[in-house]
Amino acid sequence: MPSAPAGPVRRPPAADRVYTHVKQAVLDRRYEGGTLLTEGELAEAVGVSRTPVREALLKLEMEGLLKLYPKKGALVLAVSAQEIRDVVETRLLVEEFAVRRAVPAPPALIARLKELLEEQKRRAEAGDLAEVAVTDRCFHAEIVQHAGNQILARLYDQLRDRQLRMGVAVMQSHPDRIAKNIAEHAEILERIEAEDAEGAAQCVRRHLSWVKVLVRGEDR
Repeated sequence: MPSAPAGPVRRPPAADRVYTHVKQAVLDRRYEGGTLLTEGELAEAVGVSRTPVREALLKLEMEGLLKLYPKKGALVLAVSAQEIRDVVETRLLVEEFAVRRAVPAPPALIARLKELLEEQKRRAEAGDLAEVAVTDRCFHAEIVQHAGNQILARLYDQLRDRQLRMGVAVMQSHPDRIAKNIAEHAEILERIEAEDAEGAAQCVRRHLSWVKVLVRGEDR
């Protein structure tokens, strides 16, 4: 029997399309902190009415990415120094524990980390900072997932948006950190492969602690 013709591809609801458009632009800093977004501009950009725009902006305000001002629009919130410190402290607590628990690492984890490291190098060479930030986070998230603690893994997932946004911001202001990050990832992977749990944890601490140094206006 001939196969039935495929039905039309259903598009996501209008509010979801606006939400995805705005959130991705905020995370990769096409909409930088301090940018005022208006409902009319967003409706035109996505091709929808203003009602789903309002719905999407309310959701993004609840996630802490925007601040709504009635009759004016939505202000993209800048990443504060306090937020950076809070995220780094939380990551240190989770990731040092996770990397110790992930050692000895199964072959699948080693293979995945190598794959992500090569992907990050390719994205860096292409100058795609948003994707460099994504692969950077995936590298760390993979280790956390293999620690075997699902509560910590869910907590770590809640940091995703802040990590991506901070990652792009730091790479834009400190482009030399891209190569350093890749080298430090390689060092973490080397310690994991060597089944040196404590050495891997020390590498993770050094790797994450430099962010606090940059927040203080220094560099290393």
